[in-house]
Amino acid sequence: MTGLLRNLGWWAEDYAYAVAWQARAAVDRTDPRHFETGSRRPVVMIPGVYEPWQFLRPLIDRLHGGGHPVFVMPELGPNHGTLSEGAATVEDALVKRDLREVIVVAHSKGGLIGKLVMLRERMEGEGSVGEGIVGERSAPRVARMIAICTPFAGSRYAQYMPIRALRDFSPLDPAGISLRSDVSVNARIVSIFGPFDPHIPEGSELPGATNRLVARGGHFRGLSDPEVQAIVLEEAGR
Repeated sequence: MTGLLRNLGWWAEDYAYAVAWQARAAVDRTDPRHFETGSRRPVVMIPGVYEPWQFLRPLIDRLHGGGHPVFVMPELGPNHGTLSEGAATVEDALVKRDLREVIVVAHSKGGLIGKLVMLRERMEGEGSVGEGIVGERSAPRVARMIAICTPFAGSRYAQYMPIRALRDFSPLDPAGISLRSDVSVNARIVSIFGPFDPHIPEGSELPGATNRLVARGGHFRGLSDPEVQAIVLEEAGR
C-alpha cells in the first residue's frame, strides 16, 4: 500500500508538472540562439512526443549554465511524426549547423530518435547503404546520448492509444523491434530513469548502456529533478 501511494503521488506530481510546463512553453518566446554559446562540448536537445523544445527548458538552462552550447530542434515541431522522419530532421539540422561530436540529450521518444540517428551514422561510417541515408547528411556527428525516461523496450499501454503517434511505442511496432534488435551503439548511451514511470511500465533500462537509476519516479518531472540534472551535467562533461 505504501508503494502504491508513493507511485500515485509521483503520478500526480508528474502530470501537474507536464501541464505547467506545456503552458509555459506556449508563451515562451526566447530566441533559442541565446543558448548556443559556451566553451564545453555542444549539446543537442531532442524532446519527446508532443513536446516543444521549450518543454526542456529546465535541462537547457542547467546545461547552458554549466558552459555547454545548447542547440534545440524547433524543426521537429510537436514531434508527432515517425521515428524515421524525426531522425531525418535531426540529421538535416546537424549538417545545416555543422555540428560534430555532440552530446544528444533526449527525453522519452527523443531517445528513440537519437538512437536511430546514431545507428544511421554507424551504417554510413561502415559504408552501408540504407533507407534514409543520403551522403554527407549522416556523417558521424553524435559522440554519445543521454536519454531520460525513453521507452527503449516500448510501452504496453501504447497499443491502446487512439493516436497513431502514441501507438508507435507499442512493443509490437516493427520500427521499435528493429531499433531494439540493434545494440551496436548502446555502449554510447546513458539511460536515466526512476523506479516508477506511469507511461513506461517496462522501464527504460537499456542492455549494454550505462543505466542510471534515480530516486524519484515519474516521466516528465525528472527534467527538473536536481539528481537527474546533476547526472546529465556530469555525463555531458565526460
